[in-house]
Amino acid sequence: MAKLPGETTSIINSLKQQSLDIVEEAKALETKIFDLFGETEGTISYLDEMKGVADDAESSYSQLSTLQLYIAKSQPTAPRDMLELLSTAIARTQARIPAWERSIQEVKMEWNFL
Repeated sequence: MAKLPGETTSIINSLKQQSLDIVEEAKALETKIFDLFGETEGTISYLDEMKGVADDAESSYSQLSTLQLYIAKSQPTAPRDMLELLSTAIARTQARIPAWERSIQEVKMEWNFL
């Protein structure tokens, strides 16, 4: 089986956990806004934004998990293109996490949920 270096595995696991945390936080905020104010002209853009953040973070989580699994199952070594995809997925997720977190914080500030 192809084995990723320990540092790479740690980075992937950390990014997956951060992505999962963002999914949970964005969905919780979306639910809170909906439960308190409903789906109105004033809330729809915020509900959509939180849904988008959650969906994007979920996609990154899934992509990292899938690539990690495929690489682990590769024999005798992981294909170069798979490793390149993983590298791209890691870089993309690392770049997106601050934006997702910022979006959540901005919505919280807008609705005084801090």
